[in-house]
Amino acid sequence: MATYEKQHRIVSIKSTKPQLHKRMLRNWQLYLLLTPTLFYFLVFKYYPMYGLQIAFKDYLPSLGIWGSEWVGWDHFVRFFQSYQFWEIIENTLLLSVYELAVGFPLPIILALMLNMLISTKYRRFIQTIVYAPHFISVVVLVGILFVFLSPSSGLMNHLIVLFGGEPINFMASPEWFKTLYVLSGVWQGTGFAAIIYLAALAGVDPSLHEAAVMDGASKFKRVLHIDIPAIMPVSIIMLILALGNLMNLGFEKALLMQTPLNKESSNIIATYVYEVGIQQAQYSFGTAVGLFNSVINLILLVTVNQIARKVSENSLW
Repeated sequence: MATYEKQHRIVSIKSTKPQLHKRMLRNWQLYLLLTPTLFYFLVFKYYPMYGLQIAFKDYLPSLGIWGSEWVGWDHFVRFFQSYQFWEIIENTLLLSVYELAVGFPLPIILALMLNMLISTKYRRFIQTIVYAPHFISVVVLVGILFVFLSPSSGLMNHLIVLFGGEPINFMASPEWFKTLYVLSGVWQGTGFAAIIYLAALAGVDPSLHEAAVMDGASKFKRVLHIDIPAIMPVSIIMLILALGNLMNLGFEKALLMQTPLNKESSNIIATYVYEVGIQQAQYSFGTAVGLFNSVINLILLVTVNQIARKVSENSLW
């Protein structure tokens, strides 16, 4: 009898549940709003995956993808045995870790500082200043670097000479490439990246700060015990995304900053793929290197997400 009632209840629930097409018709506006995004990912993200098979073939445009000869792992073995392999991996990892170590905590610090400002006008003024560099294109940014760091007419070298130093050709020095890449990125992106953390801080209950002030807590203690715990879930998610994207550096910026004299430091996976895949028309080899880079990023993303899920309650999935 109990089993019959249970089955009857399940059937009743299923019968009252709206069917899929009815739900779609009822919420057609939401699905219509979602359509451009789905179309974008299908065309520009999923459809290009069809071409990944040329990483395992000796691709010739005249024969097409299906007509080209299957070579298996030959291109990957060739890349692993290349004399440039360790140099490219080292440059990519060092630059990525450098950028993450410097660029990740700064937006959090900036957001905490802006959140503690009392004057609304002053806060808006500071936000406008730190947001503005984000809207400068990468080409213009690199052009500014070349002008300001010019060994003959650059402002930076004029200051160095003024204080008794010798001019430095920053853009041609391998030892300066990573620092210039990271610091220019910090100047351009820190303000805009802080928006996410400011949005998280806006959700903090003001009564918590009022109670802390009544208890005599300083601003530093309020930040330490109220603001930081409030943005910790967002920070963990952003850290997972950053680590999962560790090997994907800004290709355009690295390529524009690259010169024959600093190539030993600026030659990363992205620029190497462009060089061999596009300039030298080695499409299969370039695809193999790019696929290797993507697989490493996927492994990092899954690993970091699993660690974050075990250590804390926050994760992507």
